[in-house]
Amino acid sequence: MIVAFSVSPSAAEPDGGVSEAVSRAVKVVRESGLPNSTSSMFTEVEGEWDEVMAVVKKAVEAAGEGSARVGLVLKADIRPGYDSGQLSAKVERVEAHLRES
Repeated sequence: MIVAFSVSPSAAEPDGGVSEAVSRAVKVVRESGLPNSTSSMFTEVEGEWDEVMAVVKKAVEAAGEGSARVGLVLKADIRPGYDSGQLSAKVERVEAHLRES
């Protein structure tokens, strides 16, 4: 499965930013060893259901350190029969169509 998620604590930085909290979450994901990617809006992580959800939970906890509340947006692509590598393979399939057009 691939999960795209975004976390945002209620206690943000004085300027309204959340980059410090988000960096704690991204660090958890990167240290998990699972395939992952981070963009300006979401972090994606790929793996088996239990391992991905465990990483998301740890990432939410890390982002929420010092905050009474954390918002989580999560989208999952659950596709039985497909092995790992879909994080990049899905993008490559779209790129191939773009090259053809």
